[in-house]
Amino acid sequence: MKNRLLFLGPPGAGKGTQAARICDSNGMKHLSTGDLLRSEVAAGSELGKEAEAVMNRGELVSDQLVLAIVESQMKALSGEGWLLDGFPRTVPQAEALEPLLNELKQPIEAVVLLELDDAVLITRMLSRGRADDNEDVIRNRLEVYRDKTAPLISYYQNKGLLVSVPAQGSVEEITERISRVLS
Repeated sequence: MKNRLLFLGPPGAGKGTQAARICDSNGMKHLSTGDLLRSEVAAGSELGKEAEAVMNRGELVSDQLVLAIVESQMKALSGEGWLLDGFPRTVPQAEALEPLLNELKQPIEAVVLLELDDAVLITRMLSRGRADDNEDVIRNRLEVYRDKTAPLISYYQNKGLLVSVPAQGSVEEITERISRVLS
């Protein structure tokens, strides 16, 4: 089973749910960049203090800072499997991540793309009942995804790492599909 993974897919495709399930069943570390940032801030580390100052100004944390946090987490893993969720989000981030992973001798083994039709995504996201999930906001998030993140699909496809998984059906069916393509 491949155990150094990256999950891609539009908002609402189930990346977080599936990442948790795959990590739990395979003893891998789930590296969600949002969670990593929050835990660094909570720990009061130097990186956390730097990230907190940026976030308190309402700015986005720089690629360099996120990379430094990912690096510190990966160095602590000592060879365990991992799943990156939420980073990289752009091709420049992917290009910056690659030499780091090579240096750590932990290159990505597979990039799982969870695919779902917009109509299904919108319905799924509206049913979550989150305050920020109205149709206009959702459509905007899908546009941002297509503009910024979707280019990663061809980037990783060209590297021979991309596997596509239909993200329709029950949570269990989707997990089973992902497990099959990673075996």
